[in-house]
Amino acid sequence: MKKVRVGLIGSGFVAELHMHAYRRVYSVDVDVVSVVSRGDHVADFARKFGIPQTSRNWRDLLNDGTIDVIDLCTPPALHAEMVVACMHAGKHVICEKPFTGYFGRPGDATPIGREVTKALMFERVMEEMERTRTAIRASGGLFLYAEDWVYAPAVTKIAEIVRETRDKILFMKAEESHSGSHAPHAAEWEMTGGGALIRQGCHPLSACLYLKQVEAAARGENIRVADVTCDVGNLTAALGDDERRYIQARPNDVEDWGVLNMTFSDGTKATIFAGDMIVGGVRNLVETYTSGGALFANIAPNNHMLSYQTDESKLKGVYITEKVDRKTGWQFICLEEEWTRGYIQEIQDFMECVAFGREPRSGLDLAFEAIRVQYAGYWAADEGRRVVLG
Repeated sequence: MKKVRVGLIGSGFVAELHMHAYRRVYSVDVDVVSVVSRGDHVADFARKFGIPQTSRNWRDLLNDGTIDVIDLCTPPALHAEMVVACMHAGKHVICEKPFTGYFGRPGDATPIGREVTKALMFERVMEEMERTRTAIRASGGLFLYAEDWVYAPAVTKIAEIVRETRDKILFMKAEESHSGSHAPHAAEWEMTGGGALIRQGCHPLSACLYLKQVEAAARGENIRVADVTCDVGNLTAALGDDERRYIQARPNDVEDWGVLNMTFSDGTKATIFAGDMIVGGVRNLVETYTSGGALFANIAPNNHMLSYQTDESKLKGVYITEKVDRKTGWQFICLEEEWTRGYIQEIQDFMECVAFGREPRSGLDLAFEAIRVQYAGYWAADEGRRVVLG
């Protein structure tokens, strides 16, 4: 059995999801040998998952000749530097979403989300992505883009049906929304590269881009994104402090609401929605309308299990789903979130790619295109016009 040794950078929520997935890998012997994180939490994380080595400096992994792949569960502002350094050191790289973004440069007026034009952001992001892409390709290593929606079983089934029917996808409508991030850095453009539309919207955006390429391959066509329109806003600015009991969004120079429209080169369309002001739990949805039918991926909420409970105090140790503000009343319980959202399938694919030397389902091309379209959207919203992509 092939053996793959992994170094993990990060010890937060996503790193935990990845660790649960590593434990489920089959046909490849996977060993997470080291975890790196700047906080004291790293020791507890290592004990919880039985990881033998810890470090506070991510560059320690670069000099470990036994490590095959480095898994970046880090904020997007760190991705470009880490990806290039890891691949230059001869490692394969798993990179969490989003691939990158614009986080400011010396001399920028602040806050950059309000003061730097999105046209300039688009230009600078494209320059950085081109440099990063060149470095990745020159390394000869694998770049594995951790976009779990591409691996979510419901999206995978849509892809299978599209391949078999070869139907034309006429329109897609996709969303990720919830009541806002608890993390203070989510309010700042310089930390996140944007607001809800990139932090959450990157998932439905990537899913739609992926499905359109599945269709193109099945039909022998060449389909690209032709143009983008977009609108963003800060809806929670209208709320007083006494009205924010259930909404966590506290944006400074980022959006808490956004909608992005893509027109493809074959004239078909997709609409992406993301919000940080939607109560009732996470909404992870993809609707696909084809020339031969309709396909709905209800990743969350779904009706795998419905619950009606009356006593909150008895449910303290019970996990229902992410971002719900209560456990009583009717609830859509998400069973085995790592499977439903695609994390287990994603890590399985990545480990097979490293072990057997093949390309991943979600790789560099998708990572690059998602950010290109995303920042074209911000540019379109900033100038109130349609942005045409070459």
